[in-house]
Amino acid sequence: MKTLFNKTKIIATVGPACESKEKLQELVVAGVDIFRLNFSHGNQETHKKVIENIRAINQEFGLNISILQDLQGPKIRIGEVEGDELELKTGEKISISTEEQLSTSQKLNTTYQALPYDVKIGDPVLLDDGKIELKVLGIKNNEVELEIINGGILKSKKGINLPKTEVSSPSLTEKDNEDLIFGLEHNVDWIALSFARNAIDILLLKHLIRQKGKTSRVIAKIEKPEAVDNIDDIIVAADALMVARGDLGVEIQIEEVPLVQKMIVKKCRKAAKPVIIATQMLESMIENPRPTRAETNDIANAVMDGADTLMLSGETAIGKFPTKVIRTMSETVRIIESGANIYHKNFTMDENSKSFYNDSVVAAACILAKDTNAKAIVGMTNSGYTAFRIASHRPKANIFIFTSNPDILNALNLVWGVRAFYYDKFVSTDDTFQDVQKFLLKNNFVEKGDVYINLASMPIARKLRTNTIKLSVIE
Repeated sequence: MKTLFNKTKIIATVGPACESKEKLQELVVAGVDIFRLNFSHGNQETHKKVIENIRAINQEFGLNISILQDLQGPKIRIGEVEGDELELKTGEKISISTEEQLSTSQKLNTTYQALPYDVKIGDPVLLDDGKIELKVLGIKNNEVELEIINGGILKSKKGINLPKTEVSSPSLTEKDNEDLIFGLEHNVDWIALSFARNAIDILLLKHLIRQKGKTSRVIAKIEKPEAVDNIDDIIVAADALMVARGDLGVEIQIEEVPLVQKMIVKKCRKAAKPVIIATQMLESMIENPRPTRAETNDIANAVMDGADTLMLSGETAIGKFPTKVIRTMSETVRIIESGANIYHKNFTMDENSKSFYNDSVVAAACILAKDTNAKAIVGMTNSGYTAFRIASHRPKANIFIFTSNPDILNALNLVWGVRAFYYDKFVSTDDTFQDVQKFLLKNNFVEKGDVYINLASMPIARKLRTNTIKLSVIE
């Protein structure tokens, strides 16, 4: 019996509901490929224990579950509220001050010291994910005077969004830098940069990672209008993107989010950069054992759009049914992948690219796999590049990647369709191909009569980019 698995990967956010080793293991069995550590919550000691648990599971079961560190970024928040909640009434005036004090119905406090310098008269200010809307009337010293356009109940430490304001705060805060050092010390596979605005933000983070001699890859979280405007440059600079629909849906018109999501997925796939769809995918299952029909449709549409990975947040971190959430998402993905026309997304290669010839070989292999109904495409890689390129064409054949570089094994678990394995006996092409075939048969990834495609670089010992295709039939 051949081994089956979903192509679209699943990220689960770790929190109090699932941080024990037993619960993490349960989620892996249910279908998790990547665990996200949200550094907006928890402390480094808690995150360290989770990392140790994930690594223990990988070691014990021979898995490559990936670890994603999500940096908090310059999240702008209201401070503590008097009585923990207060009512802001539509039409009334209010101010926001940077002075340290309890927030009242006349004056709110913010932790963001640059607010009076960043906003302009007429700018909208949104509180609590846009539930409350204010408009700037004036600025005086360290206070911003506002009118309440749409009121509501405000609780402590709720977020502030400034959709029409160019925020001066750097993408990496002092807390982020401390958390980054922690993440690099523990060799996390992916680092997500919150509120990325341009390619420079990404390149700065990459520079800091290289300075520490680490290889963690960078995910640009798209949740600001500036990021959407600079999307092409960000795609070039980042290793992957996340469509973070929560803050994005507040910073731009919520009706625009589906179009932005589809645009980013399409651009990322063509650039061979993984793309993650995040926020409220199964939000109702935080409290309820079954999803809504709208949530199931949301998952299905993300899969059909071509997303590499789907991310769960509160559903697994604090929800009542974390394992059931993963099973629900995994089963929805399985059904859509088995019934929808989501495969064989070929596109024209960039003739000006330095890797044009190698990319063309990979594209040809994916077309050959389609024409021969191949069951697998096998790639050899040292950098991971071949895996990203194969996945970008969304072949129906399973993608098996072999590498002697242990640093990329877990990272590749985030990429659509890719299953990676350690292999370091690159002596000759024939011997390597024979070893791979034995491995695939032994693990029930293929069976007699199956066609599969080998991709490699010849001479194989030099570990250059892919330049060779070989079609084989299991006899």
